Amino acid sequence: MTEETRLIHSGLAQTPLARTVGPPIQRGSTVLLPNAASLYDDDAQVTYGRQGLAAHQALISALAELEHARGVTLYPSGLAALTGALLAVLKAGDEILVVDCVYKPTRRFCDRVLRRFGIQVRYFPPQLGAEALMAICGPSTRLILLESPGSLSLEFQDVPAIAAAACQRGILTLIDNTWAAGWLFKPLDHGVDISVQALTKYVGGHSDVFMGSAAAKDPKVVEALDAGVLDIGWAVSPDDAYQMLRGLRTLPTRMARHDQSARRIAAWLSERPEVASVLHPALPGTPGGEIWRRDFSGACGLFAFTLKSASPPATAAFLDALELFGLGFSWGGFESLAIDCVPQLANRLAPDAYGGALIRLHVGLEDPEDLIADLLRGFAAWGAAA
Repeated sequence: MTEETRLIHSGLAQTPLARTVGPPIQRGSTVLLPNAASLYDDDAQVTYGRQGLAAHQALISALAELEHARGVTLYPSGLAALTGALLAVLKAGDEILVVDCVYKPTRRFCDRVLRRFGIQVRYFPPQLGAEALMAICGPSTRLILLESPGSLSLEFQDVPAIAAAACQRGILTLIDNTWAAGWLFKPLDHGVDISVQALTKYVGGHSDVFMGSAAAKDPKVVEALDAGVLDIGWAVSPDDAYQMLRGLRTLPTRMARHDQSARRIAAWLSERPEVASVLHPALPGTPGGEIWRRDFSGACGLFAFTLKSASPPATAAFLDALELFGLGFSWGGFESLAIDCVPQLANRLAPDAYGGALIRLHVGLEDPEDLIADLLRGFAAWGAAA
């Protein structure tokens, strides 16, 4: 052989890889198969890199353990996991019922894309119970989309009751479980058909990688999700899969710290004269607290509170004065964040009933006393501008 040919075919892995605590990162689109019969034997082995290699399979296995799932599919973002799962199980002529507090990009997909493909979309109030929800289902209702709690205003739905009632009528249920990260709440154990989460948030934990997952127990649903990923062409990179697996290893430890610090700050906020209400399920009297205590093993770092003024200049002054709380839409990372939720509430069925500005906080891994000092800076600026 010429030197050119030898260079191309040299350096191929010939021996088993050394065992490490993490899986190998295989960067490859082409998969070399052992013989001609294997070329079209998709059921026996991976035949193309997009189907997932070592790091992908390790992450899928770990997420299945986390979610108590039979199968897990990966997507390049949390939104892609929601949209991909919906496309996998819905068809033209179906109807989907969507909780009104749903994540804004999910709502946008339902309104702009699903309706364009002949799928009817209806929204229902998050406080609607299982019996009332079943009463509005029609003969074409195929799926109920839940988000409990809502990621802006922390509304909880009675997920086990809704899932049980929907199952009796042959209606699928899907939940955005990002707030609980598959750790604090196990939707599949409570009868939900599909558990979706933005791994970008708490599983990744470092605000530097995008990914989403959909988990299911029912073999037919697992098959539909797998087919959807294959048919549409979703794929995640092996490097991202490895990073996500690395984040998953420390999820319980980080979640405990987020929970502890957020409870400390929520309790402090509940006593502040500038604050009208605090929406954290661990606080006595918070709507949805009973459901949370019954179904969840803890809380994360994401909650909201309302200021006693709805003045946009005062709200902006509060946010602009913060130094440790960054102003950003994501959450679940090591850093603390704050946003004004009011502009995102305009499309909801019910009018804004909060009275003052609704501020969402993500409490990161900083010392909570330092974060409280930062909020004091914000309140001082808010008071001067109110």
